[in-house]
Amino acid sequence: MRIWIVAAASAAVLCAVAGASYLSLGAVVTIVCAASVAAGAGWPVLLAVPARKTLATVIALSGISAALLAAAAPETMAMQWTVVVVALAVIAVFVIQLLRGTGQPHRLESTFGASTGAVLAALGSGWVASERLSANAADSPLLLVTAVSMLFAVAASVLPWPDRLVAPLGVVLAGLAGGVGGALFTSVPLWPAVLVGAVMGTVIVCFRRLLLAGGGPHRATAMVSAGLMPVLAAGSLVYPLERLLIH
Repeated sequence: MRIWIVAAASAAVLCAVAGASYLSLGAVVTIVCAASVAAGAGWPVLLAVPARKTLATVIALSGISAALLAAAAPETMAMQWTVVVVALAVIAVFVIQLLRGTGQPHRLESTFGASTGAVLAALGSGWVASERLSANAADSPLLLVTAVSMLFAVAASVLPWPDRLVAPLGVVLAGLAGGVGGALFTSVPLWPAVLVGAVMGTVIVCFRRLLLAGGGPHRATAMVSAGLMPVLAAGSLVYPLERLLIH
């Protein structure tokens, strides 16, 4: 596995989300939707399951639908439709497996793997919901600080060191980056920024451990998906943490 490709995918979408947050809500939605499509295309390849095109479509539509609904829902309930999208996506995965007929190979792996991908893609709606918070809507550097914190964890994950060193290093660097951001920008509270950064760093290093434990992907589309999925999944934590600690 070329882990730098995985890291580059993570870094690209983080930079895109941070930049889009200064443009408009629609720009953030566009980035999340594009990331969902790319992640969905590579997820079945990463898991080496059959019915790849169909399952990739379900995963991509899950992320797109959740992002669009997060943008359209009332601000205080921006993620209320995410659960509905996840439920429908999982049902669609089961229907696809039924249509494949009995005796097909890897049915269980395909069902659980595609369902997991649909859930992770839908959680990307958290980035859209976070952008709708009043602090971010006023062009606060909050999302920028969060993205930079995750970038430090991504950088640590590239190091060819064992997990017992990379994992704590990634979390500490992400937390410190959040703290520096909080110190530089008066509109970003210091300690909440440290906590958000540390949590986001934990997500990144945990995904790194999962990838390495499985031997890692070997195809480019799978590597890109492996880099995008943790960033999308982190949206489910960015929104509630920022809403609870900062909003």
